[in-house]
Amino acid sequence: MIKDSYSESYKEAGVDITAGYRSVELMKGHIRRTLTEGLENVGDFGGLFPLDTSGMKDPVLVSGTDGVGTKLRLAILMGKHDTIGIDCVAMCVNDVICCGAKPLFFLDYIACGKNVPEKIAAIVGGVAEGCVQAGCALIGGETAEHPGTMPEEDYDLAGFTVGVADRGKLIDKNRIAAGDLMLALPSSGVHSNGFSLVRKVFDVEHCDLNVPVEELGGRALGEVLLAPTKIYVKPVLALLKQVQVKGISHITGGGFYENMPRSLPKGMGVRIERKNVRVPAIFSLIQERGNISGHDMFNTFNMGVGMSIVVAREDAEKAIAVLRDHGEDAYILGEVVKGGGVEIV
Repeated sequence: MIKDSYSESYKEAGVDITAGYRSVELMKGHIRRTLTEGLENVGDFGGLFPLDTSGMKDPVLVSGTDGVGTKLRLAILMGKHDTIGIDCVAMCVNDVICCGAKPLFFLDYIACGKNVPEKIAAIVGGVAEGCVQAGCALIGGETAEHPGTMPEEDYDLAGFTVGVADRGKLIDKNRIAAGDLMLALPSSGVHSNGFSLVRKVFDVEHCDLNVPVEELGGRALGEVLLAPTKIYVKPVLALLKQVQVKGISHITGGGFYENMPRSLPKGMGVRIERKNVRVPAIFSLIQERGNISGHDMFNTFNMGVGMSIVVAREDAEKAIAVLRDHGEDAYILGEVVKGGGVEIV
């Protein structure tokens, strides 16, 4: 803690400077898990990262930023803050990997009504775990106390990542042709999208999130909903080294109908057989309780598919084997066809 850095007047206005210093001290252990040698610079005004582009002919930086959204409300209601940071990292690095870029480093931003050091450290602990899973360094961040503008127990969390790729090896969707296959990488659940609808369906402000639910195999609703977003970076990077990947989509808000076409060239669509989609029980429960149409479900949620990957038909078997070797139970989801959009039959 910085000696003599204390303001009674500022504390009376709602901002405790010393709590901020305490938060930084508590989170340092988490941050160190993500750093390589020579990157210990927590507390500096800028985060440093040595850029190694050896072996690349034309290196380009690829950036991404996102937040967690209203899933945060579940974490606040349950008083569980140690995994929500994984979601924040996932929403950024999973986007970057869609270009074929390796995430290098990450920064977070936390706005809170009141800085409770142990709570902030738990949030950052989740961010650090996400960075470890993604193989990137947490090199900086910011915690801002906002008294009077948000309730004391509330907070918001956002992040930013930068990755690198060799321009000639970036994913090029224009290589996609009719007859190529789209593979599914299973999600860990709802991930971090559609939670405004989820909260409405289950009336989370007034229900007991810890009660076991029969349709969920006896697991508590809150536990299932709060499961962190899966991070696909390492399996996809391994795949890129062995198979020509033609397109990747991170299935987030907008579900199948919005995200899958983003990885396809103009004039191409994908045909998916509904029976091929491995839908976790939580989505069936959401649909039943909310009386939601099938179209709206596939247009809002990932429906059990966190990421889709397009490869040539002759490469599909090898791609699935590589992904399974790296912990992903990938499977064939659909076929690329002439036309456009997503057709679920």
